Amino acid sequence: MHDHPSQTPAENPASHTPWAERLRGFLAENRAAMAAEWDHRQTEISLATIGRVDEDALRRSLEAVLQGADAPARSGPDAAIRVVERDGRMRVEKFHGCGEVEQIWTWRKIPWPTPEEVAGMEPGDEEEPEDWRVLAALAGTCGVLGVAGFAADQFAAAPPWLAPALYLLAMIAGGWDAAKDAIPSLFKGKLDIHFLMLAVAIGATIIGAYGEAALLLFLFSFAGALEHFALHRTRREINALFRLAPKTANRRDPVTGREEAVPIETIVPGDCLILRPGDTVPVDAKVTEGSSATDEASLTGEAHPVEKTVGAEVRSGTQNLWGTLVVECARPARESALQQVIRLIQDARGQRAPSQRFIDRFGPIYTKGVLAATLALFFVWWGLFNLPPFVNEVTADGTTFSALYRAMTLLVVASPCALVLSIPSAILAAIARGARQGILFRGGAAVEELAKVRAIAFDKTGTLTTGELAVESVESFPEGRANEVLALAAALEDRASHPLARAIVERARADGHDTLPPVEDFTSLTGLGVSGRIGGIATLLGSRRIFAETPLAEWAEALEDAPPGTTEVWLVHGDLIGRLLLRDAVRAEAAAVIAALRAEGVDTIMLTGDRASAAATVAESIGLDHYRASLTPAAKVAALAELRAGGRHVAMVGDGINDAPVLAAADVAFGMGGRGSDASLEQSDIVLMNDRLDNLPRAFALSRRARRIIIQNISIAVGTMAVMVLAAVFGLVPITLGVLAHEGSTVIVCLNSLRLLRRGDA
Repeated sequence: MHDHPSQTPAENPASHTPWAERLRGFLAENRAAMAAEWDHRQTEISLATIGRVDEDALRRSLEAVLQGADAPARSGPDAAIRVVERDGRMRVEKFHGCGEVEQIWTWRKIPWPTPEEVAGMEPGDEEEPEDWRVLAALAGTCGVLGVAGFAADQFAAAPPWLAPALYLLAMIAGGWDAAKDAIPSLFKGKLDIHFLMLAVAIGATIIGAYGEAALLLFLFSFAGALEHFALHRTRREINALFRLAPKTANRRDPVTGREEAVPIETIVPGDCLILRPGDTVPVDAKVTEGSSATDEASLTGEAHPVEKTVGAEVRSGTQNLWGTLVVECARPARESALQQVIRLIQDARGQRAPSQRFIDRFGPIYTKGVLAATLALFFVWWGLFNLPPFVNEVTADGTTFSALYRAMTLLVVASPCALVLSIPSAILAAIARGARQGILFRGGAAVEELAKVRAIAFDKTGTLTTGELAVESVESFPEGRANEVLALAAALEDRASHPLARAIVERARADGHDTLPPVEDFTSLTGLGVSGRIGGIATLLGSRRIFAETPLAEWAEALEDAPPGTTEVWLVHGDLIGRLLLRDAVRAEAAAVIAALRAEGVDTIMLTGDRASAAATVAESIGLDHYRASLTPAAKVAALAELRAGGRHVAMVGDGINDAPVLAAADVAFGMGGRGSDASLEQSDIVLMNDRLDNLPRAFALSRRARRIIIQNISIAVGTMAVMVLAAVFGLVPITLGVLAHEGSTVIVCLNSLRLLRRGDA
């Protein structure tokens, strides 16, 4: 959520531009949309909503407006919708009359139009990216001119005006970028760190400290270039995912068989696409011909190539490595796994962490407080302590700093540059690192909150298990004919698509039954199973109830129940009786994940709606601490509330629609990005792409590491500032040392945050 001042600004002349008119119409037609805000230097537009919304529908509607579609027609001017300007950002908003109302708005990011999409719109709307290289060049120029000024000052034969002139040129280069931000803000009554630095430089110049002023602006501009470079590195990690999105696909015409390159927006489910070695997969699809492997490292963090054969799924944004594949589109490009990743990251970049919101809220108050305190201390030093007001006094006992010199030093060391950067730099780096590993943090709050979690609850089906049944064993009566039972069962189920049928047919294929016996007179028996004639013999396949009307009824009733956690299917084929036991397979990585979490001191518990016997089997096999079974969605929420008793932070991992309520109730919610329902993903704070459960411990480690770095950053920033402020108040440090300490702490904070991007670290 964005924090904005609550005052009511005046209507801006921009209110009648084409952009504003489009967005006015959009807000008028969408009740849940409250405001839209943009800055033409950025790459997205912020949209504020209230209450629960269909985010995909709202996003598509706004994207249509951004891409030049006509705005919804309105009968006349809408006085309740206005265009205002705040802090250099334009906003179209519904009038609400109360700043507190904005606290319940939810902000989302929508991609800014590409240059092609902007064609035909008003001039000046194109993105104006800021380049850290420009800042580095300005800082370098400032440094060279400053050194030249220092040399001229030391060279006795140089004219007396040369050194001040070189210092002034150095200050212009070093302060150019700060002035671009500070001067417009000053006219709006806003004071920021750029203003403080310029004020100090001007004050130092007034008292003749040209060298100190030039050094200040050099270090400030150099630190600014390093800050932007750090953010550039972080954004580069994120934008690498954006660049994965291909623009075209090779589609095979179903009639002529010809291939043609078409925009991915035109691809629809069912289209046949050709993937050659080196191609990027354009949409989520299923392999229908060929075999190969894909590199999924950029999307899921998987380090090794993943084999792909007929029937396997390939995801957009991954790369086909060596074989040619023919694939069938499973969903449109806008619904693909890659686009889901991109949308989640865009949302995350617009959501601030709680500690960052705290600093943002009190930043302006702090700046004004520092200015007021500095002004007061100037008069205290001058009036009460009889310090010279403007010019330093040099005596045999040393230099006595003037009141203005001390004030300038205090302004430098009290400026909160490092503190302001301490949190967002670490949060953005953590989000980028997570995205590279297939862990999508949906905002800074998720990064911070996960580090506090001490217990984690899991759903069972689809989370700890694969959600797909697998044949565990095949029995035959008489013994020795299990292979025949499997072939007959697969023949009857070959035409079905439900999970039981898929599991049986896949097991038969895996066991070498490539050719199944033909089935005649196939019939579906509602509530019982299926029947048919195989080799002229009547064959039944289904639950135990298929024996109810047969001579085997009493025999079937005397049978023991199926083992806990399994599903049984019976087959009758003449004198042959068979039973297949199927089980929802536990994820291979589940036990290792639970062990890793327990090693970190995190309690683990399973909350499932499945029966107790199935839950006990899974819990025992993977080493869970506790489990609770036969829970309704409401009972899961109640169980989670019990876990949170005493203020303990609890996370929840789930994938189904029925998990959405308990995910919403958790302190941190994990969604499964592969098979997760839209409802569960909407409630998730963190998404594990491609259902990589083994990324769960990595998410914990990354969050805790980010929190440690944030604490380190704040300690460095606040500690340096506190020590230097005390030293400046008592006149113990020259302005040069104050500048070095201030800018040095800022650089250290940025570099410390960049450690999160190192590939060798967890």
